[in-house]
Amino acid sequence: MDPVIVVGAGPVGLALSLSLARQGVPSVVLDESTGGEEPRPARTVVLRADTAAMMERLGCATVRDEGARWTGWRLMRRKQEVRRLALDAAPAPSPSDETAGAPLHIPQHALTRGLRDAAGDEPLIQVIAESRVDSLEQDADGVTVHTRGPAATWWRGSHAVGCDGARSTVRKLLGIRFPGRTAVERHAVATLRAELPWPGEAVLHRQPPWRSGGDEVCARPLPDDVWRLDWLLPPRGELVTPDTLVARVRDTLEGWCGETPPYDLLDTGVYTVHHRLARRWRADRAFLAGDAAHLLGALGTQGLDEGLRDAGNLAWKLAQVWHHGPSETLLDSYQTERRAAIAGRLRAADQALPALRGGGVLRVRLPGAARGHDSVLTDGHLGQGQLGAPPVYAHSPLAPEHAPSQILVGTANGAPVTDVRVTAPDGTAAWLRDRLGRGRSLVVLVAPGTGVWDRRHWQSAGLMPRLAAAVSALPAPAELLVTEEYPGAAAHTVLLVRPDGHLVASFAGVRPAELYAAADAARGGERAPEPSDRTADVN
Repeated sequence: MDPVIVVGAGPVGLALSLSLARQGVPSVVLDESTGGEEPRPARTVVLRADTAAMMERLGCATVRDEGARWTGWRLMRRKQEVRRLALDAAPAPSPSDETAGAPLHIPQHALTRGLRDAAGDEPLIQVIAESRVDSLEQDADGVTVHTRGPAATWWRGSHAVGCDGARSTVRKLLGIRFPGRTAVERHAVATLRAELPWPGEAVLHRQPPWRSGGDEVCARPLPDDVWRLDWLLPPRGELVTPDTLVARVRDTLEGWCGETPPYDLLDTGVYTVHHRLARRWRADRAFLAGDAAHLLGALGTQGLDEGLRDAGNLAWKLAQVWHHGPSETLLDSYQTERRAAIAGRLRAADQALPALRGGGVLRVRLPGAARGHDSVLTDGHLGQGQLGAPPVYAHSPLAPEHAPSQILVGTANGAPVTDVRVTAPDGTAAWLRDRLGRGRSLVVLVAPGTGVWDRRHWQSAGLMPRLAAAVSALPAPAELLVTEEYPGAAAHTVLLVRPDGHLVASFAGVRPAELYAAADAARGGERAPEPSDRTADVN
């Protein structure tokens, strides 16, 4: 079968190709650039816990070597500190265990370089530099893409994914509209090396008392005493010259430190936040992901974070189709799930922006308004709430019909599972999220006391033989795991988890027929008659 064609070799395109490779799917990555990444210290990205863990699973070494996890979050207003949160940024106990609540801050060129290095070591990925797409054709069996450049040629693939940014050529070739709002926010940026009073902590200062502070300034740490500073600018009209930006730097450092400390200015810039959402994310065998599908970023939200979630969501679905045959329900679910999640983000930001950025006396006088605004901004920057938390696919077309034995646990159906320690049938201990992204669903049995079982005999203990037989009979590959405990789950609870880590359903005990039906729905299959159940269900 032909490879998947990925257009664009930024973080989203590379993450998608690596995710496909982990699931045994080859890809061709068409890179418009020469293959290098120009260092721009002022261009950085913040990864939430789930996307940082995804990067580590994909072999991106730079997230540990060149990224910084925040140790705390401070929110200041005028001359006072109004909120402080401690974030646990201690070394993770396993290679892919993310620190809950601690975002990771990394230069974008370093992230891209780490992903390029990982892709270069993967035989299933072919990256083609200086290849600009100018034609895309589809038929019943695949897609054909033409590129121009030093080696202009035609490429044949099973599917194509446009990860080629805000000005996406793929989106334009597909005739997909990209409506939205322009210049939602503007920011001046400076990256510098200096000693600030809060090493390792991110700081958001609202209405700072110095002359050039503006409405808001944010400081986010990087390794080696490097900081990125962002000043919120008026939406229109203010020209940021090098002199005015240096004045902002000096005034801000003096306001925080009492005097202007020594500093090295590494890079500066101005960027504008746009909010846009493509009308469609799928056109037959072609898809959009990342900035090609959506633009967001106001109030501390992170567009790249969402682009990486696009890649994780789409990769396992393409892999299922590539290996096991077409499912329109499965492929359609990518747009249904991800577009709805981004639409919710944009809607929440648009609702909050008038109160947060509108100014006026009413905003100041409303009781508790300032505290509510602080919470909204904290959510956006830390990846919480409607502005930042990982999405819940509660109304997914892949959700199974309710079964009598389904029960509620601490994770809602459609939400990302909590990372817990698990044991595989071969006795290997790992973290649950270490097992994600391999093209298999996960079936997790909650069995207190697992840690003291003799691993030579545990597969024959208790419910394990029956559950193992049920898992082997599922309509798509699945891996059986056991955990000592899971939040909100009683002993003998069985969790069915999608390959991207979202919970499908939870069952009270081993219910082979209901487990089969849920797994079939989660792979986009037709709800076929339940298989014969040769023995009674076990609680």
